[in-house]
This record gives sequence, C-alpha cells and structure tokens, in this order.
Amino acid sequence: MGTVEASLGQQRSPADPAGSGATLAALRRELHDGGLDLPLPGGGNTWKRWQALIRLAREDLSLARLAEGHTDAVAILAELGSHPPASGELWGVWAAHPPGHRLAARRLGGEWVLDGRKAFCSGAYSCTHALVTAEPTPGERRLFAVANEGTVVERDTWAAAGMAASETLTLVFHGVPAVQVGAADAYTARPGFHHGGAGVAACWYGGALGVAEPLASRARGRSPDTHTLAHFGTVVRDLRRAEDVLCRAAHGIDADPRDTEGSADERALLVRSAVAATCSSVLETCAESLGPGPFAFDPRYTRAAQDLSVYVRQHHGARDLARLGERAAQCTAGELRP
Repeated sequence: MGTVEASLGQQRSPADPAGSGATLAALRRELHDGGLDLPLPGGGNTWKRWQALIRLAREDLSLARLAEGHTDAVAILAELGSHPPASGELWGVWAAHPPGHRLAARRLGGEWVLDGRKAFCSGAYSCTHALVTAEPTPGERRLFAVANEGTVVERDTWAAAGMAASETLTLVFHGVPAVQVGAADAYTARPGFHHGGAGVAACWYGGALGVAEPLASRARGRSPDTHTLAHFGTVVRDLRRAEDVLCRAAHGIDADPRDTEGSADERALLVRSAVAATCSSVLETCAESLGPGPFAFDPRYTRAAQDLSVYVRQHHGARDLARLGERAAQCTAGELRP
C-alpha cells in the first residue's frame, strides 16, 4: 500500500460543526506540546517538516494555516538572524499587499511605527506577534516584527465560509511599534522565501487528503461500483503525483538550501502549480463521484472542501504558470525535464 492510500486509511477525529473553537484549542495544544517545533527548511529534514504540516492540514486546514504561519515566522527569524519566538508566543506572517490596502512605516523618536490597514491577517485574534511587511515609502517594502497589541480588527472582512476558522481578517494599525527585521529587501531576497512558498503547497496537499477521505471509504465499501473505483483511482493517481513532487522538492531544498543554483523560484512555482492542479482535480472528482450527499449530511467534508477551495486560491493560477513557462523556455531542449 502506498503512502497516499495508507494516509487515506487513517481514522479522523469527529467533526466540529463550528470549527473555530476546536481549531484554536488544537493550535494551543500543538504549540504547548511542541508540535510546532519543526525542522527548519533546508536543514536536512524539510520533508519531515512538510509531513507535519500535511498531518495538520488533513485534520483541519485552518489549523494548518495558522501553524504554517507560525513555523514560517520561526524560519524567517532564523534565516535573518533574529531572536526566535519566546515560549508560548504564537506568530503570524502578514505580507499580503492587495489593492486598496496600505500599511505605512514611519520613524517616531528613532523607532518605527506602523499606520494603515493590512488585509489577510490569519490569526488576527490569536497571534501574539507577527512579521508584517510595510512601506516606508510607497512601493518600498520592508519586514517588521510587531506585538499584536494596539491593532484593531475589522470585523466582517472575511465573507467566505471556507477558512473562516483561520481568523483571516483585516487589521488596522495606529502607531503600532515595530522593529525592522533584516535589510530593506531581505524578506523576498532570501532563499527561504521560495522554500516557504513551496511549503504552503504541503498544506494544500494535506487538505486534498482530507477531502478525499469519504471517497476512499466508499471505494473500500462492499461491492463498490466501477465508476466509484475509477474516480478513486483518479484521486489516488493525482495525490501520488503531488506527493512525489513535494518529496522531490523537499530533497532539492535540502541539497541546496542557499539556492546556489538559482532554482528555488522555479521549484516553488512548479510545486505550487502541480499541487494546486491536484487539489482542483480532487475537489472536482470527489464532488462528481459522491454527489450532494456529503455536502448535505457531512459537515466535516463540507468544511474540508470549502477550506481547500479557498486556501488553494493562494496559487496565482495562470500568472504563476506564465512565470514557470518563461523560466522553462530559457532552457535548452536537453535541459527541459519534469
């Protein structure tokens, strides 16, 4: 039995209809018990790191989103030579820059303070600290560490049912003290920026495993019909392919953590595109095979499908594929490979 089938055969805990209470309780347990103390990317155990995220994502994608943010912050602080989080602190990484939102950084008495609005802040209530990108001048982005005090949550800034338990909301900053982390361009210039981007795809993959579980159960039932088996075969094929891509990427990161070959960007684009395609296929295949029943009667499946549909939208679709195609087009025919 392959890794995918073995994972799909595991039992899951009962569903939590509301979601957010159970998610935050599980997050606190993971933090307290050391479940978020993961190997750093590129340290030789990247696949082990991603397996931990896959486990959390299979159970609850909102939990995985919050865990990924904290563990990414730990990796960023380590890579940029800053102090690690203290015991009991929960960190996020708030680095989105959608149109209509601007977070400005200004000097006040020799210190930095932040003013403005920041969208897509996962863990807006729960995070004690965060790494935040802000602009000293329009278009110039730097990374800052902040304590999540003095921010104001804009309620009702997340309309989707999917990922609702991740507390992804817009925050308003009014003179919030901040400490710059790294040089002006350090956040995006470091190799770990791409390693972390690939790691997000591990969460998507774990979410796809969760969505596939009801179909796996039906395929293992008494006398499954040919169509069910064909649909399950499609899902297993796609999940195996995504797992292989992730595993290969993890080993590639460990082999060249400082990105001396300049391939980290392309690797992340490939991993995210491949896993996003798998997620779309799993969502569509499971919905077609299972019909409306699970959506009507299985709140866990409904939440898993909604969460994955939203979370995978972090993939930039055709824009990322165009970048991947541009990179691949620069290769000679002999260098073009999976």
